[in-house]
Amino acid sequence: MEKFVIDGGIALNGEVTPGGNKNAALPLLAACLLADEPVILHNLPEIRDVQDMRRMFESLGVVVEHLGSRSWRIDPRKMRPADLDPEQSRRIRASILLAGPMTARAGGVKLPPPGGDVIGRRRLDTHILAFNALGAKVEFDRANAIFSFSAPQGLQGAQILLDEASVLGTENAVMAASLARGVTVISNAASEPHVQQLCQMLNVLGAKIEGIGSNTLTITGVERLHGGEFTVGPDYIEVVSFVGAAVVTGGSIRVRNAGVEWLRMIRMVFNRLGVDWQEEGDDIFVPATQRLEVLPDLGNAIPEIKTNIWPAFPTDLMSIAIAVATQARGSVLFHDWMYPSRMFFIDKLVSMGAQIVLCDPHRCIVTGPTRLFGEKVESPDIRAGMTLVLAALAANGKSVIRNVGQIDRGYENVEGKLRALGARIERLREQ
Repeated sequence: MEKFVIDGGIALNGEVTPGGNKNAALPLLAACLLADEPVILHNLPEIRDVQDMRRMFESLGVVVEHLGSRSWRIDPRKMRPADLDPEQSRRIRASILLAGPMTARAGGVKLPPPGGDVIGRRRLDTHILAFNALGAKVEFDRANAIFSFSAPQGLQGAQILLDEASVLGTENAVMAASLARGVTVISNAASEPHVQQLCQMLNVLGAKIEGIGSNTLTITGVERLHGGEFTVGPDYIEVVSFVGAAVVTGGSIRVRNAGVEWLRMIRMVFNRLGVDWQEEGDDIFVPATQRLEVLPDLGNAIPEIKTNIWPAFPTDLMSIAIAVATQARGSVLFHDWMYPSRMFFIDKLVSMGAQIVLCDPHRCIVTGPTRLFGEKVESPDIRAGMTLVLAALAANGKSVIRNVGQIDRGYENVEGKLRALGARIERLREQ
């Protein structure tokens, strides 16, 4: 196990370029299994989850070749049904995304339950209902903890109304429907940037998907998907994480290739915390002079920042916004209704000096600004882990953050990028 040792209180300054979107890279990799020719992906983030996906591919006979920095050539022509390593599958949530392409192209697959961040119950019912609608049979062997997906006669297009706008559920349904017979209409579909990129890449490979960016997708099934090339877009979660790091340290940074088209709602929310940036082409510039004052609702009421489905404020940025709020004057209520354990890192910020009241598993009230002090803490998941890094950068004194492998699942070389901005951060192995 590794840890970060951070000396805080240093303003970050300079330039940073985000890696490819983790939440896009994983479904794009899964979609390569639908093709009967090699697919080349560019700008893949060099993170642990992507490497875990590669190992699962190789266990299925898929050939993965590096073509230089962050570019892979994925050749699925020798793909074979095989039992996946349960421990490998449980390391990442995206292992469930193999169900769509394997069922559509190979007639089925056996998958252990997926893993990922421990942020509360993350149901799979939406996936199963979508597969059932397409004609697949899904069974769960509780004794051996194995899901079996099968469609020996192939999949048939259907009208699918998702019971929730699940991102992974939408992605699995889209991939399966791409090779199904006939037309599939998916209503209440998720429309996050990574879902849009998946649909765009599938169209590059020969799929016929309409309604991209909306909550209704129409997929006309095709007999085969061919090879092609696609570039993963920038990770807007990483972009805003670095914005937060600059703000809480009183620094000034430029984020290159930030993907400004994905930041509109996020910018509105951060404006309510007294934070703004300048857009210069596809770069953003975060000045050191931030107002850092909570904008109250009408009547001087405490405002609420609430997560919701895209294009509303994303749940993956809730913890980053909470860290920024600890340095803003005023009080603000944060509400993440999606995951019942998302807030279960608040005690760590409180131990560093933050004034936060945890109202219930979904809500907290932050009052700022408060001085933060160095502390020894442990990263519980990707996003909370990065939030603790931000708090440590802002704190007086030295902090130790343990279990940083969680952060590595979603952030590429985060300590190197922070050091380039002037941070004093070291990665050390636990004794």
